[in-house]
Amino acid sequence: MNFFTKIDISSSGARIDYKSRLAFFGSCFADNISAQFVSRKFCVLSNPFGTVYNPLSTAMQIKAIANGKIFGEKDVFLDMRGLWYSWDAHGSLSGVTREECIAKLNAAAHATREYLQNANVVFITLGTAFVYFLKESGVAVSNCHRQDPNMFIRKMISADHVAEALKSIVRDLQKIKRDGILQLQDPPAVLDDLHIVFTVSPLRHLSDGAHNNTLSKATLQLAVEKLITGYDRHAEGTLANPAPYISYFPSYEIVMDELRDYRFYDSDMVHLSKVAEEYIFERMAETYCSEKTLEDIKQVEKFLKSANHRIQDADSPATAAFLQKLQAEAERLESQIAGLKLNV
Repeated sequence: MNFFTKIDISSSGARIDYKSRLAFFGSCFADNISAQFVSRKFCVLSNPFGTVYNPLSTAMQIKAIANGKIFGEKDVFLDMRGLWYSWDAHGSLSGVTREECIAKLNAAAHATREYLQNANVVFITLGTAFVYFLKESGVAVSNCHRQDPNMFIRKMISADHVAEALKSIVRDLQKIKRDGILQLQDPPAVLDDLHIVFTVSPLRHLSDGAHNNTLSKATLQLAVEKLITGYDRHAEGTLANPAPYISYFPSYEIVMDELRDYRFYDSDMVHLSKVAEEYIFERMAETYCSEKTLEDIKQVEKFLKSANHRIQDADSPATAAFLQKLQAEAERLESQIAGLKLNV
């Protein structure tokens, strides 16, 4: 008898190895899964403007990067605690002065643009279809920064509205990639493939209520389906400027159907346990990595386990011999696995 329902995942044209440059945007689930890749020494950019849960704000952030936006005084505000914030970014980019906050925003935008111009796979994690809008302007905000709730209107947007935001993300990521290619002295005739992977966060927003959480997740799933089924790669692209590959990774479905047990949740019963995050990473690796890369990952994991071994006596001859052996092993792995940097 089969007591386990395993989700079938369609084969993907996206391929990840240690030469790949990966980017993650979206909810805290994006932070958690990107950390799995980081811990195995992949090249990763994760949420440069901080975690963002709704698709409109993710689209706005990526559009600002694509358009080379320069943040200025109109993009920040002073709160009652005396700190400067931006509605477009997480509180981690706040500043004690207006100039500091603006400088952080522009530094993040510049570094992100440079990274995305050479990115191979971009994961977009959608958390919720509920969006906070400023009453005064009607603009969606990435973060409310604990401001007066009366400043906002909160509503769930439609699947069509989400799908339009996702289309904007695809176009703007392509623009960033294209602009990076055109800056080269000898640009290639055909743009390197860009793979964009959408996924719906399995973390439930129970503050919305169980029913509204279900409606929200379903809205996000419908929007991704609208995007993928309605997207003609050949019609959207040209030989010199092909459109990116777009796919869906079923993170939500894996948790709901494969990991149907509270033992895979953290103590708050909302966030996932480390075991669940590890499992989702394994499913991603199976989907996007070749057999060779999967074997490379195993070797890196084995090395890191040794490297993290607790040293009892830093000055002993045994420790010196261990560190010398570790360095030799790191050099061997880096010579065998293209793109790997262990920084030992």
